[in-house]
Amino acid sequence: MAMYEMLMPAPAPPPINTERYARHDDNPVQRTAEQPVSTFSIDVDTGSYSNVRRMVQQGQRPPADAVRTEEFINYFDYHLPAPASRHTPFKVTTELAPAPWNAQRQVLMIGIKGYELPKRDLPPSNLVFLIDTSGSMEAPDKLPLLKRSLALLVPQLRAQDRVSIVVYAGSAGLVLPPTPGNQHDTILAALDRLEAGGSTNGGDGIRLAYAMARQAFIAGGSNRVLLATDGDFNVGTVDQRALETLVGDARKSGVALSTLGFGQGNYNDALAERLADVGDGQHAYIDSEKEARKVLVQQMQGTLLTIARDVKIQVEFNPAAVAEYRLIGYENRLLRREDFANDRVDAGDIGVGHEVTALYELTPVASEAARLPALRYGTAPAPAGDAREIADLRLRYKLPRATQSTLIDTPILATSATTRPSDALRFASAVAGYADLLRGGGGLDGWDWEQVRATANAARGKDPDGLRGEFLALIDQAQALTVPAAAMVQTGMD
Repeated sequence: MAMYEMLMPAPAPPPINTERYARHDDNPVQRTAEQPVSTFSIDVDTGSYSNVRRMVQQGQRPPADAVRTEEFINYFDYHLPAPASRHTPFKVTTELAPAPWNAQRQVLMIGIKGYELPKRDLPPSNLVFLIDTSGSMEAPDKLPLLKRSLALLVPQLRAQDRVSIVVYAGSAGLVLPPTPGNQHDTILAALDRLEAGGSTNGGDGIRLAYAMARQAFIAGGSNRVLLATDGDFNVGTVDQRALETLVGDARKSGVALSTLGFGQGNYNDALAERLADVGDGQHAYIDSEKEARKVLVQQMQGTLLTIARDVKIQVEFNPAAVAEYRLIGYENRLLRREDFANDRVDAGDIGVGHEVTALYELTPVASEAARLPALRYGTAPAPAGDAREIADLRLRYKLPRATQSTLIDTPILATSATTRPSDALRFASAVAGYADLLRGGGGLDGWDWEQVRATANAARGKDPDGLRGEFLALIDQAQALTVPAAAMVQTGMD
């Protein structure tokens, strides 16, 4: 028996998780009298939410840095009003109400909604699928799911569209040269032939993909590379700065880049998000065919047609009305004050039908809930003044072919505050609370899981796609993952 045991092979070690997330700290509370201006770039990405959802549903506590609150908030549709015509690319709305977590604070919700456009009216698209077929892509939630996901996009393509397929695994290869979009069977057959094997040469793959995009370039159309991968580029061009330069140069020549993440274990979220940012594209994470349909069917128009570029938001708070404020999320989208009016500074883009939502937590001057202690030698208390305006909201954007930005300036009046917040504000606040708790809690006055769930449930509203009901279930699952660990720490059992 002992001899038999000696001959038994040792169990295989568990796979090493090499997923990478960019570190970020929550935005700090700002005293309005000292720092009245807040500036940031909009963000339409949603990859953080679906990636964290995958972890929670698998019973895994997500790393704090995997949680980007703005991507959680922007995952959901808040049914914001759209502009009346295409002459204005988007409509801006605001709402001011008591914060669900503390009635002595307020939440300012800023919403942007792009105009809608029927699919038949979209300009022609030149798409290059850049697909990772390295050996690590064999898992069911990687290349097999990727192929089924892109297959959902194919039936939407038209004769005026063009599709190419480039793969990379050890060396880059052209699977499908530029092909008319209505040749659905040809495109689907090329996808079906893909198999995983080899190491990853993302750098060479990107260069070949951009060569195909240039070959089939459509002037006045949408020219975009869709990069689908599970992880790092570990052969070839591996330096991130070199990749960013490559993607940035292509963006300037009219070819955008969006990223689609798949799988787990070696997923490089930080790189996928950054490349999409530099490439004027969107970053999404596909964890199921349902998510693929949401991203590649329901929301694909927004990906294909950009209606406003370099969209920046700047809010100047009135120190006579607001003692303190904090931007919830957007930590890696912050801009310097002088960047707002500098048209050479890149920012996020909005596509057809896109919604962007941002939340600020405010502490009114009359509130006793101020967080920052008084300074001994510093700024005196906020001067008395006209408190009829809470803030001045400024947005800058460029039309797709413009080089100079357009300014929208809207004062936010104290009289706009409501004591009966909309379902949209309450649900978005609950999503922000969920993200805060996943990151460790403490950012929203001790708002707990039960309170977050009650707020979300009361504001659930119509839920035709079931995403809000799924969110309620995620709250319960995440609470089960985090509360026992917190209890162990408190009792000294960690």
